Amino acid sequence: MITRARMVVLLLLAVCGLTVWGAFRLDAPIREAVVASQGKKWNKTDDYKFHAAVRKYGDWPWLMLAAAVALAIAVALRSREWQRILIAAMLASTLAGILVNASRLTTGRTRPRESPKIEQGFYGPFHEGRITIGQPAYNSFPSGHTATAFGFAGVVLFACPWIGLGTLLLASLVACSSIIIGAHHPSDVVVSIFVSLTVAWFVWRWVRLHGDQAAAALKRRLRQFRK
Repeated sequence: MITRARMVVLLLLAVCGLTVWGAFRLDAPIREAVVASQGKKWNKTDDYKFHAAVRKYGDWPWLMLAAAVALAIAVALRSREWQRILIAAMLASTLAGILVNASRLTTGRTRPRESPKIEQGFYGPFHEGRITIGQPAYNSFPSGHTATAFGFAGVVLFACPWIGLGTLLLASLVACSSIIIGAHHPSDVVVSIFVSLTVAWFVWRWVRLHGDQAAAALKRRLRQFRK
């Protein structure tokens, strides 16, 4: 007998699968549109600079800096709930980024903006006798920027939906900017979103259930270390 919880999980998996399939179907037409729009001086335009700035300031280092400032404010205000949320968001962003970037470095997928210079495809860690790991042109799938942004936003969304909607919109802007400047395919972004939201849910659940015990244990160890 299928329980309600299992039905919900199966439905979510079906929705995710269909969304990923649709994203892969959109890759080619969107890639062609992006490549066609990128003239020789496109990276000098205000539009490009805006989306590049969104990706830069929406990436992990700046997210951690903003979160650290917000965490300091939460500590000053003695808001344990927001301390818990922010720490969980920082953890989820970091873990999602590590997971996605580890995959991104080995899939060998070409970036949209490399067309038609490089034939699009998944080449794995080796292509034509050379390593693709660490070669930006072959490190498109999934999107690292999207993962860190949605890992952070996902925790805030699960913990405080009304505020989380705002962080989700900002994360979506990072994802859209990645597509617009030709850094990532739609499928790169969609897969990263699902991975990072899954990571965010598990991290937030763990912190909510075990965070206080973990914090207390850490304090005890720090006291012992000082002695």
